[in-house]
Amino acid sequence: MLEMRLRGNLPRMNTRSPDTPEMPLPASHDSRPQCWVVSEGAAGTENQCLGLAEALGFTPIVKRIQVRAPWRWLSPDLWPNAIAALSGEGDSMAPPWPRVLIASGKKAAAPAMAVRKMSGGRTFTIQVQDPRVSPVNFDLVVAPQHDGVVGGNVIQTVGALTRVTKSRLDAARESFAPMVADLPQPRVAVLVGGRSRGYDLTPAVARQLGLDLAEVCARHGAGLMVTTSRRTPPDAAAELRSVLKYQPAIVWEAGRSAGENPYFGFLALAEHIVVTADSVSMASEAASTGKPVYIAAMKGSRAKFQRFHEQLQDLGIARTFDGTLGDWRYKPLDETSRVAGLVAKALRAREAADTTDSAGHSL
Repeated sequence: MLEMRLRGNLPRMNTRSPDTPEMPLPASHDSRPQCWVVSEGAAGTENQCLGLAEALGFTPIVKRIQVRAPWRWLSPDLWPNAIAALSGEGDSMAPPWPRVLIASGKKAAAPAMAVRKMSGGRTFTIQVQDPRVSPVNFDLVVAPQHDGVVGGNVIQTVGALTRVTKSRLDAARESFAPMVADLPQPRVAVLVGGRSRGYDLTPAVARQLGLDLAEVCARHGAGLMVTTSRRTPPDAAAELRSVLKYQPAIVWEAGRSAGENPYFGFLALAEHIVVTADSVSMASEAASTGKPVYIAAMKGSRAKFQRFHEQLQDLGIARTFDGTLGDWRYKPLDETSRVAGLVAKALRAREAADTTDSAGHSL
């Protein structure tokens, strides 16, 4: 059983499927925007915010910010005027302030804190992932257990929030089925990351990954559905492509291949999913399918990522990739839906209290 830890007075909610949230939040009765998603533009963190916003029933306005020097190098609690620190090269942030603001990334934390203050507390602010400042600066903080963030307003999760839902996977399966129709089964989705803090996908690592995948094809008669990210070094991508040249494989490369990214299609159409060790988001998305997940080693490591991989193994979700396929099942992770239920309940309680207070009654 998954043990989800929630500190403070926020209530526990029953786990629901991603497509059956408790109830979409009703629209507010004023003209302010319903929801902003504020990010530094990194797909992995922005998608977590989008997944939560969508689960709450919002179609959010996305604010991709850029920060001037020297503020982008400093802790968020050291910015004297966070809105003025934003560069004109990114999106602006100005009134009317939104009903809900969901932010992720260290550079997005300070603007989120500023909007909460400038709105007089009317903007309900949610910081996704470790904000690197005290959680009391936000209404809620949603952070993975392996980050170790604690507080009365902290919701801890297994891995990252995702945009994986049954309806999204069903649509992607139908859309991309012709693309993989000629691949043998079982089909293996391979989600390839790249260079990041603590990890590196060198050509040698990419070559070994390719050889292990070729072994899967030889042993199990499998077909490969490989997708790289924008963080994948070109020389590593070229090495992987070369090794897999004569294998039954489709290799879709971000920034190089034409057409729509088949990422969700590969998740939907796979029987097994291999994920490189550098991405919590990709492993969490894979774990949202209920299919066997394999973590492929890379050069380097990070302690908190190792804790996350061990957690997935303890939960019966993932194993280390060694060139072989196994057969196991588990209950798909549904953290986005669970967190959305908690956020909705907290927001409703806040707005009810604000309404009562504005009517002149005691709380």
